[in-house]
Amino acid sequence: MNPVSHFCQKCLAANALGREFCSRCGTRLMIVVEPPAARYETFDPSPSNEEHLLERISGLENRQTRLTEKLERALDLLLRQAQNSHFDRALVKALAGLLTDDGIIENDRLERLWITRCQRDADEQLESERRETLRLRIIARFTGGDRPDFENQLNQGFLLIEDDQLSAGIRSLQRAADLSPNNAPLLSFLGELFYKSGKTAKARAFLSRAYDLEPADERLQLLLGLTCAEEGEAERARTLLEKATSSGRSSFAAHFGLARLFVAEERWEDAVREFKLAIARRASPEAHYALGRLYYVLSRDTLAARHLRKAVALDQDYSEALHLLGLVCERSGQTSLANKYFERAGTGSFVASASSRPKRQAENPAKIGGAFRMSPARSRKLITEADRRLAEVLREDALSFNRATEKSADAAHQKET
Repeated sequence: MNPVSHFCQKCLAANALGREFCSRCGTRLMIVVEPPAARYETFDPSPSNEEHLLERISGLENRQTRLTEKLERALDLLLRQAQNSHFDRALVKALAGLLTDDGIIENDRLERLWITRCQRDADEQLESERRETLRLRIIARFTGGDRPDFENQLNQGFLLIEDDQLSAGIRSLQRAADLSPNNAPLLSFLGELFYKSGKTAKARAFLSRAYDLEPADERLQLLLGLTCAEEGEAERARTLLEKATSSGRSSFAAHFGLARLFVAEERWEDAVREFKLAIARRASPEAHYALGRLYYVLSRDTLAARHLRKAVALDQDYSEALHLLGLVCERSGQTSLANKYFERAGTGSFVASASSRPKRQAENPAKIGGAFRMSPARSRKLITEADRRLAEVLREDALSFNRATEKSADAAHQKET
């Protein structure tokens, strides 16, 4: 009778049945490798693959055990790090509380700054990942002869942008665009960078080239519509923004921009509808102020006051809204309440007005507040009226919409493939 061996799961050495540890490496033997017939039969079992299969099972079981041990150690490390983070946060909160009690810092303001910083770091990480995906997409869309030079300029541009050298990065990307003039993702990215930096004329030039190549792109419709409006192309801007809002994934920026164009054309009902749709997408103080401003011009003071109060509730230092709310109260005969609002408005800051001191201009409603003036349809800055606060809000919303749309498109493409 051939002896039945018990193979070690680690070194695969054969051991005699009944041994608890491997004679070669000393590992505890985990599975008894033995044909069932050997327990009761006296004849030699026919050779089979059963021993080799059980040998492999022993090896897998050993590897699984080691993996489990590593996972347990990793979990223990994570728990200790979480505990240390909890203690660090408790220490910081205690220190902040002590400094707050002494009147050195404002605890609420510190908390807001901390949350904002954490959110900004997370956004920067996501933006870095997005740029890497976009870089690969741009390379894949290259058409031209000098591919090494193109990739070198492109990679250099993205590295400079990553290092916060935006101007140098844009110049490098422009050189790459000269080598691949029909690269729609690259043209679109350049237009986005110029739009983000407030250079709407250059943004419109690159976005127009990208839109000619991909006219069905919702992101291009939105950004090009906004930049055309800022450069005085009202008709083209309205057409593009109407396309952008007709899709199921319209944005606050698209509806707000379209509403401002309707205001310039004195299409009041259409403007009110679009402002309400913008508020439905994002209940921002700027949108409530814009709608309240429009209702004031239309002498619908009750609705104007309602939306202006909502704007002030969202931002208690919104000087333009406070000042206009004072004008509404003054026109309705509530002089004392109007004076309170005027006084509160004087403590804030008019972001876009020519003077830092709010002026009561009830005689000419078209000149109230620096922002949202009734402008001719052919003038520049049709949407923002040079209001830096509003421009920042629209820019942030439009770029966020672009990132979300791009992410959805990538997910759908991966699902198809």
